Amino acid sequence: MVYVFLADGFEIIEALSPVDMLRRAKVETKLVGVTGEIVTSSCGVAVKTDMLIDEFDFYDVEAVVLPGGMPGTLNLENNQTVQNIIDNASNTNAFICAICAAPSILGHKGLLNEKEATCFPGFENALEGASLSEDFVVTDSKFITARGAGVSVDFGLEIVKQLRGEELSNEIRSQIQCR
Repeated sequence: MVYVFLADGFEIIEALSPVDMLRRAKVETKLVGVTGEIVTSSCGVAVKTDMLIDEFDFYDVEAVVLPGGMPGTLNLENNQTVQNIIDNASNTNAFICAICAAPSILGHKGLLNEKEATCFPGFENALEGASLSEDFVVTDSKFITARGAGVSVDFGLEIVKQLRGEELSNEIRSQIQCR
């Protein structure tokens, strides 16, 4: 199961494009409301989540996804339950995926130390100890990071690739006419 965490102020396509790619791949994916059942994006779109964060159970986690956006990233980082989930994921084989400003959360925790990573320009200093990449999407061991909204589909397809293989990821890429 993949869990995508939404907090008020999240970037809508950084959250929903990966969900779309994962569901096309038949990967069970749930939107988790951190700030409520209805979460409002940075551009004012309200999204109904599948579950609230207090319903989260770590037993079946394949990956956690942290969308960026402001103040969504700060709302994720300031939530102790989200912090605990990231800690649990870092101690298992679960992938930890973050895009735009959200890799800063992982950097502040020291999880990207000696890892290759990327983020939205201007957040590089928060990726403490990371080897910064100019690539739009970067996978290093179980960490998948991406630069921003414009590469949200590629970010989602990389998660599919890591969870279900390159062939399925490429098949979906072809179906949606993505370069």
